[in-house]
Amino acid sequence: MLFVLCAHFIVAIFAPILFSRWGRSAFYVLAAVPGISFIWLVAQYENVFSDTLPSPSLEINWIPVLDLNLSFRMDQLSWLMSLLVLGVGALVLAYCARYFKTNDAGLGGFGAQLLAFAGAMFGLVTADNFILLFVFWELTTVLSYLLIGYARTRIAARRAALQALIVTTFGGLAMLVGLIMIGESAGTYSISSVLAKAPELMASSGSLRIVLDIGVALLLVGAVTKSALLPFHFWLPGAMAAPTPVSAYLHAAAMVKAGIYLVARLAPGFAQTEYWQPMIVVLGLATMLLGGWRALRQFDLKLILAYGTVSQLGFITLVVGLGGQEAAMAGMAMVLAHGLFKASLFLVVGIIDHQSGTRDIRELSGVFKSAPKLGVVALIGVASMAGLPPLAGFVAKEGIFQAFIASASHGPAGPLVGWTVLVGMVLGSILTFAYSARFMWGGFSTKDKGMATVFKPVGWLFLAAPALLSVLTLGYGFFPQIVEGWIKPYSDLFPAYDPHGFHLLLWHGFTPALGLSAIVVVSGLGLFLLRNKVEALQSRIRAPWDFERAYRQLIVVLDIVAIWITGRTQRGSLFFYLAVILSTAMASVLVVLFLGDQTWTDSLYFIDPGSPFQMIAGVAIVVGAVSAARASKRFMAVLMVSVTGYGIALIFALQGAPDLALTQMLVETIILVAFVLAMRQLPPGLLERKSAGSHRVVRLVLGIGFGVTMIIVAIVAMGSRIHEPISLHMPELAYVGGGGLNVVNVTLVDIRAWDTFGEISVLAIAATGVASLIFVRGRGNSLPRAETVETGSIGKLRVDSSQATIKLAERFTQSAGNPWLVAGRTLAPERRSIIIEVVTRLVFHSIIVLSIYLLLAGHNATGGGFAGGLVAGLALTIRYLAGGRFELAEATRISAGTLLGVGLALAALTGAIPLFLGGDVFQSAIIAFDLPIFGHVKFVTSTLFDIGVYLVVVGLVVDVLRSLGSEIDQHEEDGTGRIEMIEDDEPLEVGR
Repeated sequence: MLFVLCAHFIVAIFAPILFSRWGRSAFYVLAAVPGISFIWLVAQYENVFSDTLPSPSLEINWIPVLDLNLSFRMDQLSWLMSLLVLGVGALVLAYCARYFKTNDAGLGGFGAQLLAFAGAMFGLVTADNFILLFVFWELTTVLSYLLIGYARTRIAARRAALQALIVTTFGGLAMLVGLIMIGESAGTYSISSVLAKAPELMASSGSLRIVLDIGVALLLVGAVTKSALLPFHFWLPGAMAAPTPVSAYLHAAAMVKAGIYLVARLAPGFAQTEYWQPMIVVLGLATMLLGGWRALRQFDLKLILAYGTVSQLGFITLVVGLGGQEAAMAGMAMVLAHGLFKASLFLVVGIIDHQSGTRDIRELSGVFKSAPKLGVVALIGVASMAGLPPLAGFVAKEGIFQAFIASASHGPAGPLVGWTVLVGMVLGSILTFAYSARFMWGGFSTKDKGMATVFKPVGWLFLAAPALLSVLTLGYGFFPQIVEGWIKPYSDLFPAYDPHGFHLLLWHGFTPALGLSAIVVVSGLGLFLLRNKVEALQSRIRAPWDFERAYRQLIVVLDIVAIWITGRTQRGSLFFYLAVILSTAMASVLVVLFLGDQTWTDSLYFIDPGSPFQMIAGVAIVVGAVSAARASKRFMAVLMVSVTGYGIALIFALQGAPDLALTQMLVETIILVAFVLAMRQLPPGLLERKSAGSHRVVRLVLGIGFGVTMIIVAIVAMGSRIHEPISLHMPELAYVGGGGLNVVNVTLVDIRAWDTFGEISVLAIAATGVASLIFVRGRGNSLPRAETVETGSIGKLRVDSSQATIKLAERFTQSAGNPWLVAGRTLAPERRSIIIEVVTRLVFHSIIVLSIYLLLAGHNATGGGFAGGLVAGLALTIRYLAGGRFELAEATRISAGTLLGVGLALAALTGAIPLFLGGDVFQSAIIAFDLPIFGHVKFVTSTLFDIGVYLVVVGLVVDVLRSLGSEIDQHEEDGTGRIEMIEDDEPLEVGR
């Protein structure tokens, strides 16, 4: 299973490359992934359905303390759903190779998203952990948003995609709360374990049972939104703005089945909870009737199928959620049948639209005559959807009628509810027959008034996918006992209500179910023949509730409220923002501290007796903070802020934390450089606001109050400890588990590697943000090489050339060899400093070596990837300050984006590779060996992770230097002068 999951996502990553080489034919390569996975799935049949052989499963420890594991399990229900996910997915991807044109934009991204969606659905139906299921659930939501909005230039597509995203995300959040409630009630998040404990949980009472009932109801809210049931049904017809292959897969065979799968998964254990039957019966039946009624008034073939899908999703949810053995058998039979005929019909609509340019039944005429093969394929799908023999839809519908007759007579809901539901299902089936006939007539018949549709011939490659689905629909109808064998292990989990036994058969004999089918056919045919009167009736009847309009009005209200709140809170006043934040923080903390029973520590002191130098550092911090607040110049304010940072670094050093001290000092230095570079574009003075005086007392109170509050929090935290500090065990954990003596570094790269990976990801995002704000040409564009720039052309000033210092600088610039800096000669003489260039040349390589030493030695001594990267960044900063932007370009031939990407990739690989070797994520290995010169060497693989951190930090510094340094230099030069470029021994002027 891990191979199937990884294959989908890995190939999806490389999909744009495949499309750039092979065009739309790359869809065949993508289709091979779910196709081969489907073959693997079929090969697992014996293991899945055997009573003795183990079913395919996979479990990888993720966060064992929270019971969060990457657990996958292939049981009979997962196997059934995977048939649709992988089989239909392969056919739809192959169909795309003929549906799209070679020059269609964005095919690479579309193919990648569709393939990744197939992988996410496979992960969803095989996940055996509630949290993991939720991850895949939300992944399908995001991917469906991207797929529905494929036509990004069309506002209808963007609006439909956003609508689907908001609705399904709302359901997903409700579902998350529900699964947490169930998981905490059961004491585990393993789905199989929760279902095994279901009888015990159902027998509970009091608050535990209330939590369970509400949790299951919230899970059903997620299922209802995903499967487009009332009142959230409107997003599915709107999603028809997506390309037809998306509709065929997501909205017929895969995504909308996720909600039904969740209902089917929970039904064996929780069908008798308090809110299950009311939600399933009311919403399922209402959705079935409303969707079928709306389908009768549509003129777009896709919308007929869309509202028909809404109707049948309510139908299937009602059956699957009933909770009986017969209903489970018939419901899952309809799930498979619906996936086959509805996907086929959507693909047929795509062919009609592709070949004729329209889907409007008022414009289509004579299509069956023009494309009889396509007509036959559509007729099989429509007949199955209408429930006509000898097709899959008829077998499933007969089973459903038989199941509900048995449930009405012997089920726990009682005869009144049972027969009411059965009557409603018959009415819904009549509507289904009527809109099925409307689809076939509207799409393929020859209309009156002599109109005819120009229809291009349909090739077999284009027709292959829907034709194969129709053949499978026909085969299913003739051999339903095969499907029954697939479903029976799942349906046996429920109690039986039919005393005569229940089977999926093409012919049951003359039974009440057959009589109901006859009523459906006759009534549905009559409803279709009276279609004009029905349309007139529908135009006169106004719906009492328009849920889509209610959704839009709700969004408008939210926008108005958001604007109102924003206008009153986002006032552009930094004082206001800080006052609200600090006041809220103080009030919330102090209320908890003084209203609760707190333990205050007895060991309080103002100055550490063992380190009196802390007083000096504290005075420096206070002086720096006060001076920064009172400074009238920007540079002075930044310099004083740095003084506070260096003072804190000194306290770290005095308290025995050299790693923290080193990192703090380096970070402060880098930040100081970044501020100074940025301030070149800002006025030197700080503007005094007229209102500053009126808030001075408030600011003073807030500042002192917040500081005192944090002191109190620290004191209470120290006095509230009830267990032994974990830090006492950190040295042993670092040495035994991480193979290192430096507790801080081992914690960063091994014990808490997930945290560090998140931090370097944030660094990469921050660097990208800085670059996106500053760069105007592109991050990957490199500066011209130094040898192409005329000597002394960068940064010329209007000064008196007779000055002795300028003449000395000119002689230094024109000296042969220029041994100090590679690009120093590009600077104007008045911009150069002989001392700085000489010192830079002397110390640069030493600093680089020091950074590498800190990187490699950090596992056992002071240092690490963060510190080493910052030191390397300072070395590059010195090169830039001494030689300018061309010197920086010569020193960093690799772009910042590449460094960031390689660093993140290396860190990610060190986390993923242990999984393939049977270990855990980010698990380290200690490798000991002997070398002739170096002697005994102990290498820990987490060092590779540290190298990734090193590269990310260096990339961040380079991005800052190029953004706030080189780019601003370039802007200044473009505004004040020109750069003379040398080409073929002649100066080449580069324009502003």
